[in-house]
Amino acid sequence: MPWTVEFYQDGRGRYPVREFLDSLPQDDQARILQTARLLEDFGLQLGAPYVKAVRRKLWELRVRSGRARYRILYFAFVGQRFILLHGFVKKTAKIPRREIEIAERRMAEFIDRQGVKET
Repeated sequence: MPWTVEFYQDGRGRYPVREFLDSLPQDDQARILQTARLLEDFGLQLGAPYVKAVRRKLWELRVRSGRARYRILYFAFVGQRFILLHGFVKKTAKIPRREIEIAERRMAEFIDRQGVKET
């Protein structure tokens, strides 16, 4: 069964990662989407430099376009689905705590709405 990549949708029907992508130059959008396709194609086997573990179930999709460094935080969910939770431009060596907290809050919200108990 192949993996799929999905955009997290909040309670108001908005897609934060899609909105983040729409704010970027077209070439950068294309590069991020191309990297997301690699995630679909290779699933959990995709490794560095494209993905890196952040914390517990949270991972980062790492994309460089010119001098810009983009990060999309995501997690793997039942049914071989990757849920893209939060996107941002990385400006420091470490991921800012605020960015991780946003993604973790969205992940908990998503799991709760799906009615799945966390393991």
